[in-house]
Amino acid sequence: MPDYTIEEFVQHSSVVCHVCGVDEVGRGALFGPVVAAAVVLDPEKLPWGIKDSKCLTPLKRKTWSQWIYQHALATGLAWVWNDIIDTVNILQATRLAMTEAINRISIDVGHLLIDGPIKLDLATPQTSVIKGDQKSLSIASASVIAKVLRDELMEQMALYFPEYQLQNNRGYPTQKHLSMVSYLGLSTYHRMSFRKG
Repeated sequence: MPDYTIEEFVQHSSVVCHVCGVDEVGRGALFGPVVAAAVVLDPEKLPWGIKDSKCLTPLKRKTWSQWIYQHALATGLAWVWNDIIDTVNILQATRLAMTEAINRISIDVGHLLIDGPIKLDLATPQTSVIKGDQKSLSIASASVIAKVLRDELMEQMALYFPEYQLQNNRGYPTQKHLSMVSYLGLSTYHRMSFRKG
């Protein structure tokens, strides 16, 4: 089990505040959106045993995703598509998606735990956590629901773009995916700014 060391609630001025974990999926993909999720867990119902989404099987990710939606105090999801990524760059697109996911949280949040070295232009106190999905249950939970949503989207997109085998590569630049891009060119949903050469 990961060594989670960051509390899922914090105290500011003698008031216990909810912590919101934030993570993204799809930042390194060649096709489709970057997806961000924000999760506020119930301190009395923590998902002990959850892991970084990349370390879980698809079945376990879906099982944990259902658990999170059932037991978390609040969740928020947002995504930014490839055309915006190409316009503002992937880092800014990631920030946009994270900010929107946080804005969709339905309860007051006292502190943000953000995976990676990312700072958001928000008034809420925040902490950037390197490898946060291995240190915070709320970040790991955000990682899971973001991954499940994006994978399901890629499976749907694969029906319209079967030649890129998105159901297998999830839009990431595998050798097979890159070979098909070299042969067929980029689709409407590929990130033009990620093209090499």
